[in-house]
Amino acid sequence: MANIAINTSQNVNLDYRVANIGDRILSFLIDLFLFILYFFVLGYVFEAFEKALGDDRWTAIGFQSLLILPVMFYSLYMHILFNGQTIGKMILKIKVVKEDGSPVHWSNYMTRWMLRLVDIWLFSGSVGILAMIFSDKNQRLGDAASGTIVISVKNKLKITHTILEEVEENYEPVFMNVTVLNDKDVRLIKETLHIALRSNDFKTLTLLRQKVEGVIGTSSDKYDRDYLQTVLKDYTYFTQQ
Repeated sequence: MANIAINTSQNVNLDYRVANIGDRILSFLIDLFLFILYFFVLGYVFEAFEKALGDDRWTAIGFQSLLILPVMFYSLYMHILFNGQTIGKMILKIKVVKEDGSPVHWSNYMTRWMLRLVDIWLFSGSVGILAMIFSDKNQRLGDAASGTIVISVKNKLKITHTILEEVEENYEPVFMNVTVLNDKDVRLIKETLHIALRSNDFKTLTLLRQKVEGVIGTSSDKYDRDYLQTVLKDYTYFTQQ
């Protein structure tokens, strides 16, 4: 299944799984079930309203049209109000995002909503399903035209996905000078550390450690890996106070 990188507020790319076709169809069916319930209730409302109005058919038609509007515009206003989700998408934990990770504009939702006519309603969903099947990112025509994609948000953001580290409640910092670093410095240290560890590049670890020691002005008899990980934990400790 294709993934997409979403940029967090800390400028860290997180990989999300593109929502599969089954989840998208099921979320639509959940919304459709809600429509059926809504129209079932409206049936009783229309009947009572027609009895009250008697022969005034035009008023009854106008009232009926007004009550149908929430269903017609459901997808549009739900996506705008709930940040890319309808009730069906909330239940399935999927949402609409921009393909490049930027915020979705209301005009993007409008484009998707307008093309639902072709993707879903005119051809009983066959156009939308075929478009998703032949798309690398399961995009229907509305997605492709608006530059959006539907992703799974079942992934939990862990603190280790950011520049921060897991720190125990009773943790005691070792290097008090780490606050001279900034987020950009720490991000670079963490990324370089992880790359060096994965490739067993001990020379890079030593050079990185020497660079950090020069910046914070603190040395230690710890091994390079332990020293750098301690610096990251200490930075987390002080910046989260």
